[in-house]
Amino acid sequence: MTALAVIAKECIPGRVKTRLQPEFSAEEAAWIAAAALADTLGTVGALPSTRRILYFDGVAAPEGAAGWELLPQVGGSLDERIAWLFDAVDEPLLLLGMDTPHVDVRWFDPVFSGWSERNGDADAWFGPATDGGFWALGMREPAGALVRGVPMSTDRTGARQLERLTGAGMRVRLLPPLTDIDTAADVPAAARRSPALAELLRSLGTREFAS
Repeated sequence: MTALAVIAKECIPGRVKTRLQPEFSAEEAAWIAAAALADTLGTVGALPSTRRILYFDGVAAPEGAAGWELLPQVGGSLDERIAWLFDAVDEPLLLLGMDTPHVDVRWFDPVFSGWSERNGDADAWFGPATDGGFWALGMREPAGALVRGVPMSTDRTGARQLERLTGAGMRVRLLPPLTDIDTAADVPAAARRSPALAELLRSLGTREFAS
């Protein structure tokens, strides 16, 4: 019994993936964000969750959200918005971002097989991002207080969040690290496991990226 949530924003040019510029235009960056979100929803949507929540900042939900429970994001900083969700859901919850469509869903088998003996009595799951943040956060007993106040979008965000979990006495199991789609250099590797993103890149033509 685990709820699944994806936190995302509406893919509007100039509002999403601005760090992909100047290699991509603002419009192309928005297309990349939309493709990443579509692939994320398509990939993780097949997981055996009890609820599928799109925690959304925007007006027009993506087509791939059909069948998902649309929950509008509250105002405030990112930590406050995430904390609100972890207070609002009263069952085990796994939260993912929209920037890792290349995730391997097999990693989640133990998360959705139960939160007791079968996965080592885990109280939390944590997916570190290679930039120092995190791409996944799960709690058996969701508690917004364990997120609220964590500084977001820094190279220490993941470490601070993990400290919050372990400091609360939680038994934390780690998911493999992933690289978010943050810069143009991150796009090709993600596209190799992201069909919509790969098709978009083909339509945009061949590009060179920094290694």
